[in-house]
Amino acid sequence: MTPSNGARVESIWLKTERRGPMASVDRATLVEGIGIEGNANRGGYRQVTLLDADAWEAATAELGVDVDPASRRANVLVRGVALTETGGRVLRVGGSRIQIRGETLPCDLMEEAAPGLREALKPSWRAGAYGVVLTGGPVAIGDAVEWES
Repeated sequence: MTPSNGARVESIWLKTERRGPMASVDRATLVEGIGIEGNANRGGYRQVTLLDADAWEAATAELGVDVDPASRRANVLVRGVALTETGGRVLRVGGSRIQIRGETLPCDLMEEAAPGLREALKPSWRAGAYGVVLTGGPVAIGDAVEWES
């Protein structure tokens, strides 16, 4: 089911190990209170990291570079929902629910991806958001994404 605004999951990545490569997958399972099954980073307040495709594209366009969003090292790339200033809100991703806990700050790895990218990602939560899994379940590319009222 796609919401009327067309917001959707565009990509899903798993961290195979801390600072290790990101594995692109078509689907993943979110586990309540834990995070993404098979992801290296689980538990705590950063169970899932999300990146807004439009915000990423705005940042890379400002720099005049074409950088794969997998370089951001987020778990889920979404399009059609802005993540700016959404702490405390609940995002439905497929049949799962994620409560946004805060802004994901850009790290030094962004400079390795493209000079200036770290600074370009600082305004307006462009580097994404992180949250906890309230309701687990499968998530797949193409799944609907929408904010709970």
